[in-house]
Amino acid sequence: MFFEHTTADLFFYYSFNFIAHMKKIVLGLFLITGLTAATIAQNSEGRIIPSVDVKTIDGKTFNTGKIANDGKPMIIDFWATWCKPCKKELDAISEVYADWQKETGVKLIAISIDEARSSAKVGPDAKTHGWNYEIYIDENSDFKRAMNVGEVVPHVFIVNGKGEIVWHHEGFVDGGEDHIYEILKKVAAGEKITE
Repeated sequence: MFFEHTTADLFFYYSFNFIAHMKKIVLGLFLITGLTAATIAQNSEGRIIPSVDVKTIDGKTFNTGKIANDGKPMIIDFWATWCKPCKKELDAISEVYADWQKETGVKLIAISIDEARSSAKVGPDAKTHGWNYEIYIDENSDFKRAMNVGEVVPHVFIVNGKGEIVWHHEGFVDGGEDHIYEILKKVAAGEKITE
């Protein structure tokens, strides 16, 4: 008989080959994921704020290319009136914002992504929360797209004194403002952000 392999032998042979192939596939997926993440980071960090028309709370047109802070860092925070984590983040920052301004000279620009039908809520919402930020409305999501903001808000960008985006983060967890502040202090000191 020329076929002398047992079922166990065949099972071991095919299992071993299957595992070897799966390892290659998983390794390939990790490499692709790493390259994609690096590309996304590269597309955000080091870029200048894009020039897009948004609206002020009172309905006037403002071009984002004019966002500046006399060589000091800025925070650009994308949020929405329907987003509870966004409001929690902006409230948490609001409590320490005066201290942040004294220590780093930071200016926070809050960009609402509310659509036209709900954009009338933006001004009253900001006033109710007592936010002392520059607030703009991106009703058509033009600025959101230009900044590569996905579906997750809040989405925070830190911009250095040269107007370059040096860090970004999406989502919010309690205490997240402390991490933002640590990054902000490094940017204000002229340190390179590596995370």
